[in-house]
Amino acid sequence: MFTGIVEETGHVVAFTQGADSWKLQVAAGIVLADAAPGDSIAVNGCCLTITLFDAKNVWFDVLEETRRLTNFSTLAAGAAVNLERALRFGGKMGGHFVTGHVDGQGVIEVFEPRGADHYLRVRAPAGLGRYLIHKGSITIDGISLTVAEVEGDAFAVWIIPTTIQVTNLREKRAGAPVNLEFDLLGKYVEKLAVVHRT
Repeated sequence: MFTGIVEETGHVVAFTQGADSWKLQVAAGIVLADAAPGDSIAVNGCCLTITLFDAKNVWFDVLEETRRLTNFSTLAAGAAVNLERALRFGGKMGGHFVTGHVDGQGVIEVFEPRGADHYLRVRAPAGLGRYLIHKGSITIDGISLTVAEVEGDAFAVWIIPTTIQVTNLREKRAGAPVNLEFDLLGKYVEKLAVVHRT
């Protein structure tokens, strides 16, 4: 479980296909402070398990299914990735509850400065707009954000300058794929409503 409050951006060192899985190596700092094999780290909002680490790098095994369903298929050496350690109870709780299970890829339609802030409009996969509500929560590449506009399967959020500086959004442009995780509560409400009707 995560909060969507990105702790740092790491950089991809290598992402190669191994005999049993894809191998992702990321240069990092903060998330390595108390790392242990088996710990969960959200990478661009996708929950991955640490398989190995040293003082400057962390390694993950990535399933082909994960690569296919996320924007990992576009990762190359040097790419910035958002990193967050798993939620620890007893600490601060910002953002919202995030599982790290990506629901699908969105595509950036508009990303531009408007005054001191940035306006970001994303088109979600067809049919997933049902999980979007005005002022509700959305996770984009692991970043907890508040939905400002909804139009069918498209939505917009406003980004403050700090978020641009501390996340990989600073490298994003129109047409770029982003990982989306919709609010967990909405998915459970939908499931319960379906079960109740049957």
